[in-house]
Amino acid sequence: MVTSCVTAKKLFVAEATVHTILQCERLILNCMQRMSGIATLTRQYVDRLQRYKTRILDTRKTTPNFRLLEKEAVRIGGGLNHRFGLFDMMLLKDNHIDFAGSLEAAIEKASTYRQTHQPQLKIEVETRNIEEVRRVLAIGKVDRIMLDNFTPRQVAEALSLIGERF
Repeated sequence: MVTSCVTAKKLFVAEATVHTILQCERLILNCMQRMSGIATLTRQYVDRLQRYKTRILDTRKTTPNFRLLEKEAVRIGGGLNHRFGLFDMMLLKDNHIDFAGSLEAAIEKASTYRQTHQPQLKIEVETRNIEEVRRVLAIGKVDRIMLDNFTPRQVAEALSLIGERF
């Protein structure tokens, strides 16, 4: 026989007319369930990765008008918030790299901008393959390397190259 004891906690207090409370009740419960699900799934991933030097980061790709709540749910679940908006980190994606002409040119332009305008701004670069990881390692000047669509084997190879530099 399995028994469990759940301690109830008061999450919030709502004061309104009975009609208003009844109109909003389902919406509030649905939102709470969604955020609880995000926090719970994040916690499961965090727990599975605990023995590694790996962190779960969220994305800006959130439900419209729910970014703040969903990012908080990730944080509550033990994950880290990656970026809230386009303003708090430079992310060099494949289209930026292609537009700049090369990975090296994109990193150089981002680094120059950071030095000139916002020295505290982090730079993350998206890599599509092991060769791009090698090139980023040779260039430096970034804070994070994203391994985009890598297989588990490619992730292992990239991590062996990167070590603890990024």
